[in-house]
Amino acid sequence: MNIMRTAMLIAALTALFMGIGYLIGGSSGMMIAFVIAAGMNVFSYWNSDKMVLSMYGAHEVDERSAPEYYGIVRDLAQRAGLPMPKVYVIDSAQPNAFATGRNPQNAAVAASTGLLQVLNRDEIAGVMAHELAHVKNHDTLTMTITATLAGAISMLANFAFFFGGNRENNNPLGFIGVIVAAIVAPLAAMLVQMAVSRTREYSADRLGAEICGKPRALASALAKIARGAEHIPNEAAEANPASAHLFIINPLSGQRMDNLFSTHPNTENRIAALMAMEAEFGGSGAGFGGSGRANPRVDLPGGFRAAPRPSRSQGPWGQGGSGSNGSSGRGPWG
Repeated sequence: MNIMRTAMLIAALTALFMGIGYLIGGSSGMMIAFVIAAGMNVFSYWNSDKMVLSMYGAHEVDERSAPEYYGIVRDLAQRAGLPMPKVYVIDSAQPNAFATGRNPQNAAVAASTGLLQVLNRDEIAGVMAHELAHVKNHDTLTMTITATLAGAISMLANFAFFFGGNRENNNPLGFIGVIVAAIVAPLAAMLVQMAVSRTREYSADRLGAEICGKPRALASALAKIARGAEHIPNEAAEANPASAHLFIINPLSGQRMDNLFSTHPNTENRIAALMAMEAEFGGSGAGFGGSGRANPRVDLPGGFRAAPRPSRSQGPWGQGGSGSNGSSGRGPWG
């Protein structure tokens, strides 16, 4: 099913790319666009993950440079039965994260510095488990190819403004064709929304909660990330809105028309689903490294409830933080 879905997505985006080429330069423009799209399909299969990571200025970390963050991902990958992905950090104040890669053997996960600073260890574990769930579900190939091709379609539509109006380009519809091509950019964003189904986020939430064993922690993380995304802009995402669907929470500020075509389910609905799952777990919070003891709950934005920030000495990653245990108090990314 994932292979068929990816193939249909590539075919649809290629056809859209060719259609813009036709509006810009007629039949010759369509053929040129087809050649370019075919080359991009091959290129993006092998390199779209690198392009996305480069787009957001992500830099790779390891066990020496980010011991706690790397250890979280390593332990979760083992629990999920996945190969160890490459681990990246994005220098962005907005708390957010995404996964990329054409398959589990070539996967990468990335978290922003804002996320690693704002969330506690249980919450970080929930977020990274969600991203590993995308890897396990083989969502990342479709997501990264979509980001690459949809971004190219938007760029080509903007390109039409500069070169689509000349008669020498054999544009069959003249300036009207240019306007139509320019409108394709938001339509491409809508296609991304349709191709990367919102159900994938619910599925990744559920599997991620199963991997980390703490639905409440993931629910708490989603609330914090959503609140941060509302107030802290992500300039790289604003410049490349076709890649917004990669993130665990929509990184766009809400001031752009692109947000009319939301790629994510409502955050409150996702939190509600996770809290229902927490009830299935018996409210114990037991799971990956957990003690199995019920924790008191605190209010979340939107009226939902989730676990409070645990003391660092009680985190699922062993002793940590400052306090009576005498540890260094370093953050979860080194």
